[in-house]
Amino acid sequence: MAKIRVAVLFGGVSSEHDVSLISATNVINSIPKDKYEVVCVGITRKGRWLYFPGDVNEIASGAWERNPDCAAAIISPDPIHKGIITIENGETYIKKIDVVFPVLHGRNGEDGRLQGLLEMAKLPFVGCGTLSSAICMDKSMTHTVLDYNGIRTARWTAIYQRDISRMDEKCAEAGKKLGFPLFVKPANAGSSVGVNKANNLEELKDAVQIAFSHDCKVIVEEFIKGKELEVAVFGQDTPFASYVGEIEPAADFYDYDDKYINGSSKLYIPARITDQQSDEIRKIAIRAYQALCCKGLSRVDFFLTEEGTIYLNEINTLPGFTSISMYPKLMENLGMEQSYLVDKLIEQAMDNTERVR
Repeated sequence: MAKIRVAVLFGGVSSEHDVSLISATNVINSIPKDKYEVVCVGITRKGRWLYFPGDVNEIASGAWERNPDCAAAIISPDPIHKGIITIENGETYIKKIDVVFPVLHGRNGEDGRLQGLLEMAKLPFVGCGTLSSAICMDKSMTHTVLDYNGIRTARWTAIYQRDISRMDEKCAEAGKKLGFPLFVKPANAGSSVGVNKANNLEELKDAVQIAFSHDCKVIVEEFIKGKELEVAVFGQDTPFASYVGEIEPAADFYDYDDKYINGSSKLYIPARITDQQSDEIRKIAIRAYQALCCKGLSRVDFFLTEEGTIYLNEINTLPGFTSISMYPKLMENLGMEQSYLVDKLIEQAMDNTERVR
């Protein structure tokens, strides 16, 4: 029986390029080789697509793109091709693909752009579709949908780059409306990239300027003091949620370095909360997952205050798959080892190939 050909996409034009390389290495090493044939396609920081036939161990360090055997590659949007077109030694080849596993975090990989291409090509792929990816990537849209569905989030406001001439006024309005301290985030960036805490008006102005270096829209949120909790959700029509995990950040908040580099935060699975709180958080995670049309997988992040109030913080539609990432750790706690989890994600993508949303 022929093996299923799965294309793993990694890298990308994103501030999370390096994290993608680490996640992809773990995913590729977890794919059962007796069942699947892996085709690796990397995207450089400048946006060049390359078919990579080399050693998987070259990916995490970034050495992969200097491999002399790399060849230019594109995913054809024409469904007749059903795969990747490569240009090798002046010759064009079509590598047929059965399913795609995008391991691309942040912009241009997690925001619906790539998903739209794959849907046009009629290639089944792991993870959320175009609409849900775009909505979940844009924090203001996520807030809007969740607010409409009665799911509690932090109070928030948006500041646009077009308001640059009135920045002092806009920041003052945000401070008055939400109170200090505040969290400032680029609307379309993941993994706490460009996120800062502001304790006063001057810090707010500085934080907004930093966030603008990542996006033209900035979200300002009220500060929620509480436990930082995360839930892994898996599935489509009848999704299920993992037990709740808890993060005790080593820094002022769970930032990029803590998530992917130094790993100095403490993780508790299950979280140090009551069974009743855990059940309620898991229910909300599934409600939000369905309200935002998610499928395949997502990680849903929460705050739980000392008074017991639950706030949904954000949804990550392509969560990290590094050795210290919460999504695979939460699923492992359910008994789903990473190789089994990856296999089931691919199977699920192929089973639902005709269902596009």
